[in-house]
Amino acid sequence: MHGPAMSGWLLMTLCGFTGAYCLLRMRSGTEEERRTARAEAVMGFGMAAMAAPAAVFPPPAWGWAVYVVLFGGAALRALWFARRNGHHLHHLIGSLAMVYMALVMAPGSGTASHGAGGVQSVHRGHQMAQVPGGVPLLTGMLLVYYAAYVLRSGTRLIPVAGAGPADGPTGGGWGVRPELALACRLTMGIAMFAMLLTL
Repeated sequence: MHGPAMSGWLLMTLCGFTGAYCLLRMRSGTEEERRTARAEAVMGFGMAAMAAPAAVFPPPAWGWAVYVVLFGGAALRALWFARRNGHHLHHLIGSLAMVYMALVMAPGSGTASHGAGGVQSVHRGHQMAQVPGGVPLLTGMLLVYYAAYVLRSGTRLIPVAGAGPADGPTGGGWGVRPELALACRLTMGIAMFAMLLTL
């Protein structure tokens, strides 16, 4: 009873802080870096809202449709910019994963009438349903993708975090620190993996 609700609070807090830092990153860097920070801020705040314990913040019935429209638009935007920057392919996958989870978690979902309750029970602090929701193959593919992404991001973070002040520029403040940007992406990857596990 207590564990799932605590997991929801932790995910909400981590994703909220990540989204807030991405807003800070939007104030510096190149146009492409600011565009990436905007996309990651939307993802961070969206994941924080979806992870909020429903026993405390009960989502309205139309809330899941808002997620679908918001992240469906984000997916189209990422697809457009992916022509020039391959990192936007990750944003595309993340946005589509959010649309998928919103559809599965929506009340009365035809594909997961039991599973949606199982996912939502994580946020409500109730015991999870035994029948998984969503499409198992698609959920499994997303889990594999995010597991690989987390491992890759972690290995990239180690040399960047270990670099000293003499290894690169120190000006620009918190918004341009590459290790913090990588840590935010790693955090969101872990959070997405954890949310997909509840389907």
